[in-house]
Amino acid sequence: MFHREKIKKLFGITPQVFRNTELIYNNELAQFIEGMGYKGILAEGADQVLGWRSPNFLYQPEGTEKIALLLKDYKLSDDIAFRFSSRAWEEFPLDAGKYSNWISAKNGSADIINLFMDYETFGEHQWEDTGIFHFLKALPHQLLRHPDNYFLTPTEAAERLPRVASLSVPHFMSWADIERDLSAWRSNGMQEDALQKIFALEHAVLSSDNKHLISDWRKLQTSDHFYYMCTKWFSDGDVHKYFNPYETPYDAFIAYSNVLEDMRMRIASEVTPVKIHTSR
Repeated sequence: MFHREKIKKLFGITPQVFRNTELIYNNELAQFIEGMGYKGILAEGADQVLGWRSPNFLYQPEGTEKIALLLKDYKLSDDIAFRFSSRAWEEFPLDAGKYSNWISAKNGSADIINLFMDYETFGEHQWEDTGIFHFLKALPHQLLRHPDNYFLTPTEAAERLPRVASLSVPHFMSWADIERDLSAWRSNGMQEDALQKIFALEHAVLSSDNKHLISDWRKLQTSDHFYYMCTKWFSDGDVHKYFNPYETPYDAFIAYSNVLEDMRMRIASEVTPVKIHTSR
C-alpha cells in the first residue's frame, strides 16, 4: 500500500499490476491482491507448476474472478540476466538480432513473452564492457522489424489478452534457485530464528509511533538479510556467495542478531522512561 501511494505521489500513476518480492506467489496471495484492486500479478513460470503448459499466455489464478497472472519466461530472461556474457555458453556472443529471432519464432504459439530480471542485471551482473547496453539499445528496433511483434505494459496485457486457463499454485513459489520456492530465505534455523525475532517486535515498534524506528524495523524485513544466511549451496562460485557481502552465512546471522539487539534497546528507551537518580 505504501509503495502504491509513493508511485502515485511521484509519477501521478496508480499501479495496477502487483509484483511481489522475488516473485513470491501462491493462490492465497493472488486472492488477497485481487481484493486490493489490482488487475494483474507477476509470478515465475516455474516448471513444477506449469508442467506441459507454456508461460507465454495469461492465466487466471485459482480462486479469483478478474485478476490476470503474468508468468516469467525464465529461459529467455536468464539468457540476458545470467548467460549474456558467459563465453562458455554455446550461444555466446548474443546480439539483439539473434535474440529477437528467438522471440519472433514464438509467434503463433504464444500470446505474450514476459522478461523479468533484476535492475542490477544491467551494469552489475552484466558489466558495461560486456556490451549489455548496446544490446538493449538495439533490441526494440530488432524486435519491431517483425510485423507481429509489439510491446505492452503489464496493465495493458491484463486488460487486452485472454486468460487461457485457470492455474493453481497452492504452495509458495519464487524465482530463486533451482527449487523456485522459499528455501533461499527459509531453509535453516538461523533464518527461522531471525524471522521470528524481527516479527516478534512488530507490536512494540508500531506502538512507539517513532517513524525512524518503524522505518528501520521495516528495512530489517528486506529479503536480502535472510538470503545472506542461506547455507544450502554455500560454496565457491555459488550465486548465494556471489551476492553475499559477508564471509559466511553465519557472519550474516551474527550481524543481524546484533542489529536486532540494538533495536530492542531503542524500543526499551521509547517505551520505558529513563529514570534520573539525584543525590539528596
